[in-house]
Amino acid sequence: MTNDMGNVFVKTAVVDVGIQWGLWLIAAIFKTEKFYDLAGSGTIALLAYQTLQWNKTHFFRQTVQSRMVMLWAFRLGMFLFIRILKYGHDRRFNHVRTNPGSFFVYWTIQALWVYVTLLPTMILNTKNQDPEIGTRDYVGWSMWFVGFVIEALADYQKSIFRNNPANEGKFIQHGLWSISRHPNYFGEILLWFGLYLSASSSMKGYEYASVLSPMFIAVLLTKVSGIPILEKYGMKKWSGDPSYLEYTRRTPLLIPFLY
Repeated sequence: MTNDMGNVFVKTAVVDVGIQWGLWLIAAIFKTEKFYDLAGSGTIALLAYQTLQWNKTHFFRQTVQSRMVMLWAFRLGMFLFIRILKYGHDRRFNHVRTNPGSFFVYWTIQALWVYVTLLPTMILNTKNQDPEIGTRDYVGWSMWFVGFVIEALADYQKSIFRNNPANEGKFIQHGLWSISRHPNYFGEILLWFGLYLSASSSMKGYEYASVLSPMFIAVLLTKVSGIPILEKYGMKKWSGDPSYLEYTRRTPLLIPFLY
């Protein structure tokens, strides 16, 4: 690891942890999770921009990668912030928002999520050499674009569905939700694997281990905080509805038409 890369890694960690812990203190005082997701995505956007500025090379690949990260973070952060303002709470925090210690764990985990998510981008933005744009870049950027569109469209379709009073108490099963029970998560996983692939064009040696980033996101969404919670909630709410059981039987969990 070069000194420049090490410095960027340390500075990124300090800024990341400082933001999350500082906002945890505010959130704990006011017992609110309303800006939790916005803080996470906002920190990712800030650090994608800042790591690009710290190295000052601004190669085309670095600029494209950083802007893709920032666009994703802005879109998702604002979507989640507007949603929680509308509904008033996030059930993930029902048992922790009034417990500062448990709340601190959530904010610390978010700091870890931010850091691991940014690993490929951090590595790329420390580079002082710029290999020629090639197939991996185009494939990676295409994966990001498809994943971004899928995630954004899935969120939009579900928002429209939930905002219709006629759908009160119902579950969505049309649009992208007819071919995947969690198309938004599929899109997010796809786009981060795409960004790793394009960033890997400039990597060497141990740097390829930053594939941990999209793998971490995939595990988090499929095994920890995403799909398991929503699947459990769905079965609790609609297990007595034959149409819901049929929907779960015929519709892939994550990958459209496959799994």
